Amino acid sequence: MSLINTEIKPFKATAFKDGKFIDVTEASLKGKWSVVVFYPADFTFVCPTELEDLADHYAEFQKLGVEIYGVSTDTHFAHKAWHDTSDAIKKVKYPLVGDPTGTLTRNFEVMIEEEGLALRGTFVINPEGVIKVCEIHDNGIGRDASELLRKVKAAQYVASHPGEVCPAKWQEGAATLKPSLDLVGKI
Repeated sequence: MSLINTEIKPFKATAFKDGKFIDVTEASLKGKWSVVVFYPADFTFVCPTELEDLADHYAEFQKLGVEIYGVSTDTHFAHKAWHDTSDAIKKVKYPLVGDPTGTLTRNFEVMIEEEGLALRGTFVINPEGVIKVCEIHDNGIGRDASELLRKVKAAQYVASHPGEVCPAKWQEGAATLKPSLDLVGKI
């Protein structure tokens, strides 16, 4: 069964953000668009490159009313220590959520049980708390924040334009499609 179009499950976690520890729950992800990005572990190799790329694009996500949440099975204390020691992670202004119990990681079905780590999972969640984009892949493959930004814009466009869909490589301002019998076999 896919997580697409399912509502996020209840959770409670602690995150490190702006030099403080904050509580994050499923309610935190509702009322606005959210992106939840799971990564395997702090103090690793690919993870800081991804989180830094998201940090470099964070203002663009914020302009769209989107909050980003980075999540690993590390504690919020480890997130703070990583933030204090890594130049890449010092750029991160969005919450880094600690999930040492694995509750959130299991809720989103990205837990590698035998390792206690998360797969690289990316989820775009609408303001109602419903998952609209789900991408999960091998931990050796880093993600691209600009492509995620494109997917968020497409999800927001489709949500605000019922009856329209965004074709492959769609960019903001480009033509969309209105599925109909007349289009069948003509694209």
